Amino acid sequence: MVLVKTEKELKAHLSSLNAHKGLGLVPTMGALHKGHASLITKAVSENDTVIVSIFVNPTQFDNEEDLIKYPKTFNADLKLLERISDKIIVFAPSIKAIYGNQVKSRSYDFNGLDQVMEGAFRDGHFDGVGTIVEALLTIVSPNRAYFGKKDFQQLQIIKKLVETQKLAVEIIGCPIVRETNGLALSSRNERLSKTLRSEASFIYKTLKAAKIKFGTKSASYVKEWVQKQFKEHPELRLEYIEITDVDTLQSIQRKKKNTKYRAFVAVYAKDVRLIDNIALN
Repeated sequence: MVLVKTEKELKAHLSSLNAHKGLGLVPTMGALHKGHASLITKAVSENDTVIVSIFVNPTQFDNEEDLIKYPKTFNADLKLLERISDKIIVFAPSIKAIYGNQVKSRSYDFNGLDQVMEGAFRDGHFDGVGTIVEALLTIVSPNRAYFGKKDFQQLQIIKKLVETQKLAVEIIGCPIVRETNGLALSSRNERLSKTLRSEASFIYKTLKAAKIKFGTKSASYVKEWVQKQFKEHPELRLEYIEITDVDTLQSIQRKKKNTKYRAFVAVYAKDVRLIDNIALN
């Protein structure tokens, strides 16, 4: 494993490699867990060389306190990566290396994908995501880049970014990895108490039940049912439940044939915000 901190170091190292099978990129903000490991393992299996970026991106946080509290476990992250493969290059740039002297995101037109769900509750979040992802894709020039479906809205937005900016990279979405109790793996889980971590398993249980109900009930019925379930669990505060068309991410009124749908939730466990989603058909 190699650690580089500047674009110049990265380019110099890549120029010495033979990557006929391809170059893979897994962008992360560190605090790595088994979900990240699954992305990286898949990337390693499909590419000669894999770059894992570790960069806590300030422009995608709409809440300063959330940025401050974001877990930073750099040394543990490196140990995890060493266990996965020696094909990995860790790219850990400084904020100045990415943004220069002005830490500011670009503005993008994501055709409405960014205006709903996370975009409606986190002002400027997806402009920040787009800015860092475009920067990394431009610096690294990978053949493939890997993202988890836990952040499904983000995945769709990154695909739109690649399309509009005409970037020559294949975006690969990977399955959600869960804890044994069903809670979607997230770096934020480390901020949960043992009790809350157990209680938060209710999120996925409810999504699975909603999927079954969606087979025979309307979208509005399922959304109201989910809202009612969370009202009976006051330790978990539901911020939103949406059922959307997979491609447009717009809320649906009525089901249509040959259309794929997905349910999305954001939930607060005390002050820790958790998101999850599930394919409905």
